[in-house]
Amino acid sequence: MKKWTGADAADLREALDLSHERFAVRASIHINTIKKWCKRQETITLRAEHADRMQAVLAAATPGQRTKFDQLQTRRALAPGTLEVDPDPAIWKASCEDVADDLARKDLLVDRREAGTTLIGVVVGAYLLEPLERWLRQPRGTTRPAPVITGSGTQELDELEHAAQLFRAWDDKFGGGLRRKAVVGQLSEVNDMVAAETNPGRRQRLGHIRALLAETAATMSWDSGEQHTAQGYYMLSARSAREADDPGLFANALAGLARQMLTLQPQSEGLDRIVYSRDRANDALELVRLAHDVVGRSITPTTRALLHTREAWAYAKLGRPAAFHRAADKAQSAFADACPADDPYWLHYFDAAELSGTLGGRLLELARTEPGFADAAAEAITSAIALRRPERWRSSALDRLGIAEARLIQGEYDEALRLGEAAIEDVSKTNSHRVQAKALEVYQRTGECGTSRPVIELRDMLHPLVRSPA
Repeated sequence: MKKWTGADAADLREALDLSHERFAVRASIHINTIKKWCKRQETITLRAEHADRMQAVLAAATPGQRTKFDQLQTRRALAPGTLEVDPDPAIWKASCEDVADDLARKDLLVDRREAGTTLIGVVVGAYLLEPLERWLRQPRGTTRPAPVITGSGTQELDELEHAAQLFRAWDDKFGGGLRRKAVVGQLSEVNDMVAAETNPGRRQRLGHIRALLAETAATMSWDSGEQHTAQGYYMLSARSAREADDPGLFANALAGLARQMLTLQPQSEGLDRIVYSRDRANDALELVRLAHDVVGRSITPTTRALLHTREAWAYAKLGRPAAFHRAADKAQSAFADACPADDPYWLHYFDAAELSGTLGGRLLELARTEPGFADAAAEAITSAIALRRPERWRSSALDRLGIAEARLIQGEYDEALRLGEAAIEDVSKTNSHRVQAKALEVYQRTGECGTSRPVIELRDMLHPLVRSPA
């Protein structure tokens, strides 16, 4: 094998489960050089000794590793926009401990500079929903409550849950992938504890903590543009929550999966973006339906409001204003019945500001095709800004960019410039992929608003912040 590409090298490293450093040493070739050639859609011809070493690495693989390498090569040869997927994936069949161990181990080894290649692994449509529904139909075994934990054993569990709470608070504040690997490392440690635990009460609580950490890792991965990784952690969170008999946390994980579907963008130029977006909105609606079917009335009104916002989001994506308003009314009605004292701490982020900001963002989505919705979007987002807790920088940046876009749609360019200036400080405090994507949307909107002075100034202001999201 004299010719080699970065894609071939990535497949070999994944099949052999090698880290970037170990692969570079064993193959005696600089992987980044290969990647540069791959981006140019070309192959590189290696010197004989390097090609022989590459072949030696592959020849030493086990039959299972060689099969995986061949599968990865086949997948890359598929036509654009297609993906060979497992109709019955292991994430719903293997034990929860094995799933968590596999996810965390691979995540901690992967080269983050290649994280964008994991987008190809995201499953959608029937490949996402059918295995999930089959898993939900499986018998759950005993539903007897676990014994109450008392004594010194509770302190360690309290500390572990406190650590999970701190990680979540960090993500709520900054967004993006900061400390993501620390969360994954903690998840791996807790998973080992679950696997070794024999006390039913401790095992149940450890599973609950694992679900919390998995959901935080999922949100951080999603907000960093690492969609395949995020999807795996959302699924793990759903599994862990269900095993821990926590319906609210289970519903929250499915709400996360639904939100991910609503933000996915097609990676192939051969796909119709409008059709793709509508298909993912329908996936999100199915996920919300599943969540409602499974948890029923066993969740708090706040959790129901959260699910209804995902439903409203999907209808906005589908361009169905009446259905959007129906779902939004359900969300607001459920939230009006909420008692914050009854909500778990991990749901405290979903407050009145988050409700207004989420619905306002969806109204803004409708306004992009029907400008008459811009007034309602601006009103809802203004309410969110007024209600936001201090130092929620990611959410604040999204709010302020959103209202600037609403003013652009309304033709209020001077006000859009003023609001854009106010958004810049919050945008600079976060490395959130979502904020980058939102800044790009506003930047692109300025290109549709003519060449007046405030529009040009806002565009120039946003330009240094904009880079294409992964």
